[in-house]
Amino acid sequence: MASVPSLVAGMARARRARGERTHSVTAWLFLTPFMAVFVVFTLIPVIASLSMSLTDMRSTDLRNPFSVDFVGLENYLALFVDPTFQRSLLNTLVFVVVGVPATMLVGFVLAVVLDSVIRRGRNVFRALFYAPVVTNVVSVALIWQYAFNSQGTVNEVLATIGFAGPNWLGDTNLAMPVVILLGVWRNFGTAMLLFLAGLQAVPDDVREAASLDGAGPIRRLISITLPLLMPTTLLVSVLLSVFYLQVFDEPYLLTNGGPLGSTRSLALYTYDQFGFGNISTSSAASFVLLVIVVVVSLVQFRMLRSRT
Repeated sequence: MASVPSLVAGMARARRARGERTHSVTAWLFLTPFMAVFVVFTLIPVIASLSMSLTDMRSTDLRNPFSVDFVGLENYLALFVDPTFQRSLLNTLVFVVVGVPATMLVGFVLAVVLDSVIRRGRNVFRALFYAPVVTNVVSVALIWQYAFNSQGTVNEVLATIGFAGPNWLGDTNLAMPVVILLGVWRNFGTAMLLFLAGLQAVPDDVREAASLDGAGPIRRLISITLPLLMPTTLLVSVLLSVFYLQVFDEPYLLTNGGPLGSTRSLALYTYDQFGFGNISTSSAASFVLLVIVVVVSLVQFRMLRSRT
């Protein structure tokens, strides 16, 4: 016959087990709405898109989707021999290589200024610098189109100092810098806010100790602030890389990928293929873009985490 302590311990275990089951059921009940939305609007479309990328599906096949033929990896192989896709891939690489460092530099400089230089009205300047992030991109693009056309504001300013301004958005060599500049203008506020949070998390006693040891502002920035900002730098670089890899609004609204495809990104290429009715090609291009985003993010995590 079991002893009283054993019976008490068994009852306690049973109560804990019932409590854990109740908590588990409650947790799943709270997760059910999210899981339903995720499955319906994310998981099923992703699986469907992956399936379509392995077929020869076009827009004319939408009425009878089961009549399409399975072609395997032909769409993926065709992408990499398509000159338009190759140009779009190169343009996207330019967006990342130029846009990410430029945005991070501007955001970091403004964060340092707000953290160390500006004392009064800091919140006002922070709001002003962050305003481009929340500004409607369509209205901004219209303003930029006017400012950078051959008779626009930028060329009028250049004319006052004796220079004849070019057709910025109509020149294959100048359109890309203008599009990147718009991307930098839209995103430096996010980088600034994250860097500012990182700077304010740096302990003041560490800076004071370095100052007492004779380290100047530049030395403190290089030897103390930047190493302590590595986690923030990782976050900012990943977020900006993902944005520039998927950049769509800026080239679409400013140039629609032109002139002559000089500003067409991978996201815009995917959109154009879908508009042309090449659903399978568009799906394949979207998954190529997904793989690139994942690989670039993992590489950045690996490189910067090893330095942290």
